[in-house]
Amino acid sequence: MNRIKHHVKKGDQVEVISGNFRGSSGKVLEVMSKKNRVLIEGVRLIKKHMRKSQDNPQGSIAEREGPIHISNVKVVEKSEKKTRKKKPADGKKEKKS
Repeated sequence: MNRIKHHVKKGDQVEVISGNFRGSSGKVLEVMSKKNRVLIEGVRLIKKHMRKSQDNPQGSIAEREGPIHISNVKVVEKSEKKTRKKKPADGKKEKKS
C-alpha cells in the first residue's frame, strides 16, 4: 500500500496557477490524495441545495468550496505544522506511566 506524495499539505498557503480560478489564493483545507484534488479556502465556491428537514425546516442553499486539481496550484507559503513525532535521541521508546 503506497502513499502518494504531493507538494502541498493541509494548512499551506497556495495560489491557483491555471484554470478558471487563476490568480486566486487561499489556505488548503483538505488534500484528497486518491483523487489528486485539493480544497482551498474561498476558491471555487459552489452552491449546494439543502433539503427540508427538522434541523432546516425551510431548506436552504449552502455555499462550500469545490475541489481543484492538485497540478493547478503552487505553494506560496509552507505551514509550520509538524506531521510526525521525532524519536528520542537515545532511540528508546518512552515509558507510559
